[in-house]
Amino acid sequence: MHVESPLRRVEPFLHRVEPFLQRLDRFAGGRQARLRVAEAARTAATTRRGLRVLAWALVGELVLAAAAVAVAVLLTDEGQSVPLIVWYRLLVILAITATLFYFLWRASLGWVWAYSRLRLFSVVFPVIALGTCLIPGLYPPWMVVEQVLFSLVLVGVAVLLWRPPMRTTYAVRPVSDARDAVTD
Repeated sequence: MHVESPLRRVEPFLHRVEPFLQRLDRFAGGRQARLRVAEAARTAATTRRGLRVLAWALVGELVLAAAAVAVAVLLTDEGQSVPLIVWYRLLVILAITATLFYFLWRASLGWVWAYSRLRLFSVVFPVIALGTCLIPGLYPPWMVVEQVLFSLVLVGVAVLLWRPPMRTTYAVRPVSDARDAVTD
């Protein structure tokens, strides 16, 4: 059974904004901004399957973030006080999730820098989230649960990104011969 990637639904929009995204890539990608994996590696079944699983994991992150916002809104509607730090953290989680989707999209197009950033942030963000949860009284208990779940999903993303098929696909080194790696 073939399950379609959730990114497929937004592809037409993303192609329209591609010129802007390429300018953003030059900023976000740094030294690796122009490196792409070979087309055969990018379109290999294992790579596509891995990216599809990652996309669904990020959809799970988005659902978690939306559920946390819904809880905060419901608590506020019931007259309970939701601290400003919680609202701030909720916005940060939504921004992080959007950023991870962006990195995933660019990695699916073969951009090495995007895979690298996705791999880095999927390790760093859980550490930060769990670290802030350890500060007594910073977040209410429901928010601590959400942060732990957020971290667990991202740890799963990190594990998928560090698996040999994904690492092999995106293990591109700068080369002088354009036949070895596709560059833009």
